[in-house]
Amino acid sequence: MRKLLFKIFSNLSVCGFAALCLLCFFQTLGLSYAEETRFTKARELMIAKDLKGRDIKDSKVLDAMRQVKRHLFVDKQLQKAAYSDHPLPIGEGQTISQPYIVALMTQILNVSPGEKVLEIGTGSGYQAAVLAKLTDYVFSLEIKKGLHEKANKRFKKLGYNTTKLKYGDGYFGWEEYAPFDAIIITAAANHIPPPLIKQLKTGGRLILPLGNTTLYQTLTLITKSEKDLKVRHFSGVVFVPMTGKMQK
Repeated sequence: MRKLLFKIFSNLSVCGFAALCLLCFFQTLGLSYAEETRFTKARELMIAKDLKGRDIKDSKVLDAMRQVKRHLFVDKQLQKAAYSDHPLPIGEGQTISQPYIVALMTQILNVSPGEKVLEIGTGSGYQAAVLAKLTDYVFSLEIKKGLHEKANKRFKKLGYNTTKLKYGDGYFGWEEYAPFDAIIITAAANHIPPPLIKQLKTGGRLILPLGNTTLYQTLTLITKSEKDLKVRHFSGVVFVPMTGKMQK
C-alpha cells in the first residue's frame, strides 16, 4: 500500500498535487469542486453588483468580502442563497446581515492593520471574519450561548486563529482588552452603552444601528474626541434588537 501511494504521488505534477490538495480541502467542508466554483462565481457577482454597483469603493473592504466565504457561515440548506443581498436566519431569532450592510459598516469603520476592533453580536461570525481580513486584533461578544458555541467551532475549523470570541452581554464590552480603536454593534440599540464609550480610545470610532429597536434605525458613526462625541448619520437600516441589559 505504501509503495502504491508513493508511486501515485511521485507521478503527480506540482499543479496536479495542488489540485488534489484543493479537492481534499473542499471535501473537509462538505463541498464538491463544482459547488465551490458556483459559490465563487456567485461571490464575484455579489461584489460587482451589490457592492461595487452601489457605494462600496474601499479596495481593502472589497478584497475582504471576496476572501470570506459567506456560504460557510449559514446552514447547508441556505447556502444557495448565501450571496443574495438580504439577511438570512441563523437560529435563535437572529440573522446574518446582508452583504451590502456588512461591507458598508466595515467601510465606514475604516479599520487599519494593527487596530483593535470590538464587535458586539458575533452571530454567525461573518462580520468578525471580514474584519479579521483587515486586522489581526478582532474581539467579538455574543449573548446567545448556542450561537457563540457554533461560531467558535466554525472559526476553529476555518482557521481564524487570531480572532477572540466570548460568550457574554456586549453592553458591558470587554474591559480586559480595552481600549479599542473601533467598535461595531451589529444589533439595534436605542442608546449607546456607556461602558462601550468608556472602552473606546480617544479618536476611536463606534458604529451602530441606532434608534427604535422594534421598527427601523439609522446607521450612526460616533467618533470620540477628548472633549465630546462627534455624530454622523448614514442610511436607514433594520436590525434585530440588542438583548440583555439594553432591553432592561
